[in-house]
Amino acid sequence: MRIVYRAQNLIDAHLVKDALEHAEVPAFISGEYLTGGVGQLPALDYVAVLVPDSSVEAAEPVVREIDHALAEARLAIRELDDDQDSLVPQPG
Repeated sequence: MRIVYRAQNLIDAHLVKDALEHAEVPAFISGEYLTGGVGQLPALDYVAVLVPDSSVEAAEPVVREIDHALAEARLAIRELDDDQDSLVPQPG
């Protein structure tokens, strides 16, 4: 098994895993249950998506596509937050 994606959170890991399985690439999430032991702190680098060695090549384009979509979504959310912050009256 090889790691093809290191997730920022469990939701991202499941999105990647589901996309891989939809593309008929077997996938497994490692560290899924470790996040509960971390408590309220972010679990960085605990959650990863793995595929069999023989499926790495097939997995890479799927992972790139999902990673790109997640990056765009995070950027859009950040920009939306920035826009909403500019609507709040500033003192002074």
